[in-house]
Amino acid sequence: MNAAMVLGFMRESGGPVNVGELMELTGLTRATVIAICEDLVDRGWVRELENGRSTAAYVKGRPARRFAFDAQAAFVLGIDIGNRRMTAVLADMAGTVISRIAVPFQVLNAPAQERADLLRAITDDALAKAGVAPERILAVSLGVAAPVSRDGEVLTAQEFWGTFDVRKALSEWHGWNVLIENDANLAALAERWRGTAEGIDDLVVVLAGDRLGSGVLESGRLLHGNNGAFGELGYLYQLEGVGDPMGMAYWAHHWGREVLDSGATTRLREVCNGDPDQLTAEAIFAAAADNDTAAIEIVNRLSLRMARVIGSFSTILNPEIVVLAGGVAAPANAVIPIIQKHLPTFTSTPPKVKASTLGDSIVSIGAVRHALNYVEERALTLRPRSMPDPSEAVVPDDIKETA
Repeated sequence: MNAAMVLGFMRESGGPVNVGELMELTGLTRATVIAICEDLVDRGWVRELENGRSTAAYVKGRPARRFAFDAQAAFVLGIDIGNRRMTAVLADMAGTVISRIAVPFQVLNAPAQERADLLRAITDDALAKAGVAPERILAVSLGVAAPVSRDGEVLTAQEFWGTFDVRKALSEWHGWNVLIENDANLAALAERWRGTAEGIDDLVVVLAGDRLGSGVLESGRLLHGNNGAFGELGYLYQLEGVGDPMGMAYWAHHWGREVLDSGATTRLREVCNGDPDQLTAEAIFAAAADNDTAAIEIVNRLSLRMARVIGSFSTILNPEIVVLAGGVAAPANAVIPIIQKHLPTFTSTPPKVKASTLGDSIVSIGAVRHALNYVEERALTLRPRSMPDPSEAVVPDDIKETA
């Protein structure tokens, strides 16, 4: 417990700490602190630094020994297996991104072998780009668009969900510790770690692009439910004024096409260059900002719809903040004031609503955080692969015989 506390303090400090500081933190004796630090050096997690004292002048007393957490002792991989793209992010133990590979990919109906081959290819590309050997990866986290239990099992009640159960394909590739988690849950971890909801314990993140999905943190704890389906929004089929779990991007495009098909006078025809298939939520929000009447009406309809959605789960979950994330996050600022205005109509506990600033990296960032959590919780049993494990050391025959 003392070693874990010392290692955690050194990791969070982000810089060198001396023995005196560690003594003050832990209440341990100098000898014990030094013994722990030396053990952590042997394990490969910590480096001892020069004391930094100038040799030009005499200073009474022993120089303080200084140690620092080695953020590049090992690495983790965070992977987003999205519906249209697969992204792999390699990060060190401080969460600093070392390399990132993104490849367009249509998951729907893709053969399992093709999906596994691409997954292996992008992980190896991410390692090669950073010059990191596979054995230095201590954990890999996969983000998937399917419910995942707290034990890391994909719920296969729907055939589409089952297509995301690809953990085995990667764990057999390099013998890695491979975790799997729902993409919206990872988005929630990302927002609390480095997003607009940094440090917030009661939080809902809604991936609001083509289809709605949510990740929920309660008292800082990620909620899964019995089979991992906590946060699934299928109940929206029964919610009056909503009717389905399709997202803001889907309905913006759908309603925009209706306007174009009606022959109404609108800038929407101009912003999509006359091609309705190219009409995006972002273009509609931009037209609304230019006072286009049809675009403003679509924005108002989207806002009212999302207020009903947010109000429904806010009544049950009572989050402090709801973050709108995914492909519509950037333009979502246009609808947030209207959503906030409508919310008291649908819930007596309206949360703050914000737009994510993490862009399309949100799931891969959350996957990195997920992998880091795994390693940090097991740091005293996991060893950076570049360090020899004493239990696996080769003992010379003469010592074996003596023993």
